[in-house]
Amino acid sequence: MKTQVDPKILEKAKKWLTDAYDEETRKAVREMMENDPKELTEAFYKDLEFGTGGLRGIMGAGSNRMNKYTVGMATQGFSNYLKAHFPDQPIQVVISHDSRNNSRFFAEVTAKVFSANGIKVYLFDDLRPTPELSFAIRHLKCQGGIMITASHNPKEYNGYKAYWEDGGQLISPHDKNVIAEVKKIAGVEEIDFEGKPELIETIGAEVDKAYLEKVKALSLSPEVIERQKDLKIVYTPLHGTGIKLVPDSLKNFGFTNVHVVKEQAVPDGNFPTVVSPNPEEPAALELAIQKAKELHADLVMATDPDGDRVGIAVRNGDDFVLLNGNQAASLLINYLLTKWDENGKLTGNEFIVKTIVTSELLFDLAKKYQVEHYDVLTGFKYIADIIKRFEGKKTFIGGGEESYGYLVGDFVRDKDAVISCSMIAETAAWAADQGTSLYEMLKDLYLEFGFYKEKLVSIVRKGKEGAEEIQQMMDNFRAHPPKMLGGSTVVRIKDYLSSTDHDLATGEKTTIDLPQSNVLQFFTENGSKVSVRPSGTEPKIKFYFGIKGELKKREAFDQVNRELEEKIDSIIRELNL
Repeated sequence: MKTQVDPKILEKAKKWLTDAYDEETRKAVREMMENDPKELTEAFYKDLEFGTGGLRGIMGAGSNRMNKYTVGMATQGFSNYLKAHFPDQPIQVVISHDSRNNSRFFAEVTAKVFSANGIKVYLFDDLRPTPELSFAIRHLKCQGGIMITASHNPKEYNGYKAYWEDGGQLISPHDKNVIAEVKKIAGVEEIDFEGKPELIETIGAEVDKAYLEKVKALSLSPEVIERQKDLKIVYTPLHGTGIKLVPDSLKNFGFTNVHVVKEQAVPDGNFPTVVSPNPEEPAALELAIQKAKELHADLVMATDPDGDRVGIAVRNGDDFVLLNGNQAASLLINYLLTKWDENGKLTGNEFIVKTIVTSELLFDLAKKYQVEHYDVLTGFKYIADIIKRFEGKKTFIGGGEESYGYLVGDFVRDKDAVISCSMIAETAAWAADQGTSLYEMLKDLYLEFGFYKEKLVSIVRKGKEGAEEIQQMMDNFRAHPPKMLGGSTVVRIKDYLSSTDHDLATGEKTTIDLPQSNVLQFFTENGSKVSVRPSGTEPKIKFYFGIKGELKKREAFDQVNRELEEKIDSIIRELNL
């Protein structure tokens, strides 16, 4: 029996068979209509929307796919909004892209649509990391920017990150306003694809130079690097943009013993050597760790395709240990705060930022040095917003999120793997200079502040049915919240959708002073924290587990680690995940 397609979806698809679309697109839509009703539904049941990471989707024909027309509509809507918001001034934007299939094509389509609307475009000559795009917006005094990337998603995906004049990704009200402008566009006939070449300027080396100089100025211990310049580092860009700047930045810092994984140094949107180009996945670092063992290296670093996140592995005897994003962020923030204190740079006017699902250890460190600290929603654009809010009033030292994204300094307004690789390498050199290692330093932090153990569980539910199932899971958690987790009573529930912080012991409810978001957090009596949120960029619902134990002596590390792991696993079983 042939699957029936919703008449509304069919009607929507038929519009893509008109002369407004090219023959290749029309052919793909006809093929779905005749032979693949399920794929037709997935391609047209909704329009791609801006989430926490902008526009992102599978490449192909359809309103719910990344293609020339959805990219064109997004750019036309953004152009309309920019012209309305900056009515009496020339408007400029920067465009960059990663190594994914069609990324250069989408970047050029975007440049043509902007220029057709009378907007000056700076287009990078080749792939560049997301953080350099963020830097270039402010460096070139632009009103906006676009990064064509799907970050660490599988190879069939691509995406479109939109940035504002502060160099940060769009947040409210601009994100919603741009969506509204896109929705006003009745059809692709309203998109002007005829670019004006005279308004498109190619940029490259001169922006690289300015950016790398700013990164180099972040170094806090040049004398330490001089002593430890031979620190053996293995780096892989995982076929992405990091190859453009990370090796150069490490060289600028003074590191002379950097080894790039050759098999993964060539930009390639098919990511042939990895199942997933995601530095959160242990498998993505396998080649680099193998090389590190051969070389007896000290540090392994891997960046994702658009160069904004970094995963690291550190030496432990003859083996390597993968650190999660919370651990790497803690080591980096500890280094920054310690050196700022030692260098006499702390005036009482500095601050750090983390996201609500990131380890509380970062706040313990901030409290130790009496540095202000802020929690924001998941998504680095919210960290950028805090930096913007305090610009000229307070000094941002650094910040991070558990998903392997970190930032030092404020000249970039997004997570930055170029900066992170450079500063993590400096942190490793600082450890080596004291006769220790990053892994031992992490144990020192746990001895001082308690053993923080985190785990992320992601459940994938693709397509329309998957999105409905994910929402049903959130509804169930709201209607029937857990009373116990890991043998400890749930004493507090934060619901960021209703902006409610509910103290279950007293019954008191207070308002959460953050934008509304579909996130739930459960806090237990013994200090555990479980956060639940649907991903804004992927067909996933994510569960973040964070528990705290006591490490009384270094020798007990492995035992306590196992006990905490078992405790998290028991909570996972309780939640039937």
